[in-house]
Amino acid sequence: MQYQETSDFAKSLDDEDQLKKFRGEFLIPQVSGKKQIYFLGNSLGLQPRKTQGYIQQILDQWANYGVEGFFKGDTPWFNYHDLLIFPLSQIVGALPHELVLMNQLTVNLHLMMVSFYTPKGKRNKIICEAKAFPSDQYMFETHVKHYGFNPETIIIEIFPRDGEHTIRTEDIIQKIDEHKEELALVLWGGVNYYSGQLFDIAVITKAAHDAGAKVGFDLAHAAGNVKLLLHDWDVDFACWCSYKYLNSGPGAIGGTFIHERFHKNANLPRYAGWWGYDKQTRFKMEKGFIPVESAEGWQISTPAMVLSASHQAALEVFSEAGMENLLQKSRVMQDYLFYILDKLNKDDKGKILEIITPHNQSERGCQVSILMHEKGKRIFGELSAKGVFADWREPNVIRIAPVPLYNTFSEIWSFGNILKNAIAMD
Repeated sequence: MQYQETSDFAKSLDDEDQLKKFRGEFLIPQVSGKKQIYFLGNSLGLQPRKTQGYIQQILDQWANYGVEGFFKGDTPWFNYHDLLIFPLSQIVGALPHELVLMNQLTVNLHLMMVSFYTPKGKRNKIICEAKAFPSDQYMFETHVKHYGFNPETIIIEIFPRDGEHTIRTEDIIQKIDEHKEELALVLWGGVNYYSGQLFDIAVITKAAHDAGAKVGFDLAHAAGNVKLLLHDWDVDFACWCSYKYLNSGPGAIGGTFIHERFHKNANLPRYAGWWGYDKQTRFKMEKGFIPVESAEGWQISTPAMVLSASHQAALEVFSEAGMENLLQKSRVMQDYLFYILDKLNKDDKGKILEIITPHNQSERGCQVSILMHEKGKRIFGELSAKGVFADWREPNVIRIAPVPLYNTFSEIWSFGNILKNAIAMD
C-alpha cells in the first residue's frame, strides 16, 4: 500500500475499515466534550460499554439469591468460568481446558514456579530477558531466595548487543545451549514492555525443551495483541494480565495456560486450594487434595465474580470482532504509524527520535517505543497537553500503542502531526 501523510488518506483508511464499528463499543476519555487520542492500551485498555451491565448482573444475583447465586439465576457462578475459557482460547491459541482464570499475573507466575521450577543438583539455573518487567524480576529474586539460592548466580539475563535495543533470537538460543546442562527453566516475556519487541515463542520453546528445561512465558503485553498458538507451540505454561489489550479493567482477573500433558500428573508439585479440588466431590470438604484434571486444578480460591463479569464483557467484543481480523488491522495500523514516524524522522535533519521497536512485522505488535534523543520530556508534555494518552519511560522513551478495537488511522495521523509540531517548538 502506498501510504500518504494526509488527513484525507487516514480518513479513507477509516472509511474502509471493516472493524470501525467496534470503536463505539468502548468508553473513550473526553476533555471538554472532545475525545482524546488514547494510545495506552498497552497499559490499561478502555472500558467496554457492556461492562457495567455484566457487573450489575452479578450484583443482582447476589442481591436476589445470596450464596445460592452459585447455583441459581441465568448464569450460576459455579460454572461461570466455562463462559470465559472458549473465547479466551481463540485469543491465545489454547485448548479450553488448558486455561484457568484466577488471581493476578505475578501471583500466577509464583504458582507456576512452584510447579515448573524444580531445581535438582546443578540443574537449577533460570534464563530470562534482561529488563523484564520489574514484577517478574522481583518474582525471580524472591522465589530463588526461597530455595536458599543467590539470584546473582542462578538467574541468567540475556541483554541486547552493544549499541542495539532488542535481543536477537540467535543470542537467546546460543545462551540456552551454553547452559543446557544446568538449565532448569526458561521464563521469557512474549513482548518486551519497554521496547515492544515480540519474541519468537515457538523457537525459544523448542530450544528450551531440547536443553531439557521447562519453558514458560509472561504474556502481559502479548495476550490480545499478537498471534499466539500456545498449544501448538508446545509451551509448558504461560501467564498474563487481562487489563491491557484484553480490556477487562484495572486489577482484572489474570489468565494462565498449562499444557494438557501436565493435567493428570499427580506428582507435579503445586500449591493447592479448595477451588482446584475435583468438582464432583468438592463440597464434601474431605482431606486429601484431588485436583481437577485440567488447568482449573491450579485454582486456589473462590473466583472473583465481579472481575469475571468484567472479563466476559471484554471477551465478547473480541469474539465478535475475531482475533484474525484484529491482527490484520493491527498490522496495517502499525505500518502506517511507522510510515508517519519514519517520514517525520527523514524530514528532521537532527534525527531527534529513534524507533527502538523492530520494523519487521513478525517482531512487533501494537506497541511502538520511541527513544527521544533530545527534548523528550518537553515533547511528551506537549503530547499530553494536546490530548494524546502516551507513556513516558525513564530515561527517554515514549511508548504508544494504537489498538485495532478502538483506535483509528486518523488518530495516528493526528498523533504524527502533534509530534511534528512539538519537535519544531523551541
